[in-house]
Amino acid sequence: MAEAKWVDQADVVLVGAGIMSATLAALLRELQPDMSIRVIERLEGVALESSLATNNAGTGHAANCELNYTPEQGDGSVETSKAFKINESFEISLQFWSHLVGKGLLPQPGAFLSPVPHLSFVWGEDSVRFLRTRHAALQAHPMFVDMRYSEDPAQLREWMPLVMEGRDPKQAMAATRVARGTDVDFGRLAIQLFAGLGQGADFGILANHHVQDLVREADGRWRVVVRDQVGGQTREIKAKFVFLGAGGGALPLLLKSGIPEGCGYGGFPVSGQWLICTNPEVIARHHAKVYGKASVGAPPMSVPHLDTRMVDGKPALLFGPYAGFTTKFLKQGSFLDLPLSLRPHNLYPMMAAGWQNLDLTRYLIGQVLQSREARLETLRTFVPTARMEDWELEIAGQRVQIIKKDPVHGGKLEFGTEVVSAADGSLAALLGASPGASTAVATMLEMLLKCFPERAKSEAWQRTIQQMVPSFGTNLVKDADLLARVRARNSEMLGLKAE
Repeated sequence: MAEAKWVDQADVVLVGAGIMSATLAALLRELQPDMSIRVIERLEGVALESSLATNNAGTGHAANCELNYTPEQGDGSVETSKAFKINESFEISLQFWSHLVGKGLLPQPGAFLSPVPHLSFVWGEDSVRFLRTRHAALQAHPMFVDMRYSEDPAQLREWMPLVMEGRDPKQAMAATRVARGTDVDFGRLAIQLFAGLGQGADFGILANHHVQDLVREADGRWRVVVRDQVGGQTREIKAKFVFLGAGGGALPLLLKSGIPEGCGYGGFPVSGQWLICTNPEVIARHHAKVYGKASVGAPPMSVPHLDTRMVDGKPALLFGPYAGFTTKFLKQGSFLDLPLSLRPHNLYPMMAAGWQNLDLTRYLIGQVLQSREARLETLRTFVPTARMEDWELEIAGQRVQIIKKDPVHGGKLEFGTEVVSAADGSLAALLGASPGASTAVATMLEMLLKCFPERAKSEAWQRTIQQMVPSFGTNLVKDADLLARVRARNSEMLGLKAE
């Protein structure tokens, strides 16, 4: 880790040492190498909260298998626009990683990215009909042309033997499969991005430092008040631009900044739990990310999946996430996070959203109180032969869903991500959760264009962005030829050739 000595000022201060800050810092280093950048992290190292492999709710989101991105409409059709947008965003991330690998700024992609097929699996006549309709709508487009569909039990056993073992072959079942899927260890990726940045000038990470306040100075800069959690002293660093990328910790800091754009925002914390397989023989029998349909009343981040991941460089098998509720905004946060986030301007939106989502609250509390037997029963819908002795329960990461003002209902709970930035572009905060890390490059690029408008128009920035992301400025959803070229390049650089 590129630890830094204290400085009194910097061009850019990034709060939170996760994948979002790592991505933003890497983009800025390519665009403006002379910028001084400091990262402030309250924990003892980088990527220890939401970016950690066993903390985040999904890896390599590309809308290949996540059914909540293609909701069924009242007439039985499937809405696909969000799936196309997410798939394009992930392709943008792949392009940037390919660029960094090509320049030697990232190690070989196997250190953070692994090919893992993406599958959707459903059962029951209505769900099979939905999946068939979804496949027809997506597979007709070049983005998903290689998506395969089957209702044949023999084919399904070939794709996911562990899921099919012990299952009644007469049951209505269907699955789709995209061979060109990935698993991304965003924790490892963040560590490697920071390590590369540490080789350059004027960059450093201040670990075990907690941002206590943000104060706008008369000259437009931000005075960031920071407490050293080891030494105990409080110091200040002035910055021209501040990014709040601290996961659930971003909202309280946005509120402290006092920018008008943050008025009315609140947060609804959602926790999660995993069943993690401890039997190497079981782990070895499954190689896929298999997503199902969410239970009625479940938040989108709780879509159940049986998930092959690389954790610390070794294959792992996770099932869940089982949702939960806590008032913490971070896994290593405080139970006072939620009550301390209340302000006169967000109290009504939060109360209104809470009233409208009482069923969700009851669902989350019910998930927390689930018995061991109830969790096993849910696991067996995916792995009929599962034995509880092969699995152990672990706490996943914490998510803070966005609550914002709504002219009709007073307050609205949203499950996506959103960047809130000051009018002059001097401060930006990333709020929300899914799809999160998988769209990091696209999200951070959009934010840079908004917060640095004059530099973004310059020939130097435009040329560099085009080199980093060749599809920049073009809609991959509409340009099939460019999509094919981009994917061929990504496959070559990142080892993503389909089976």
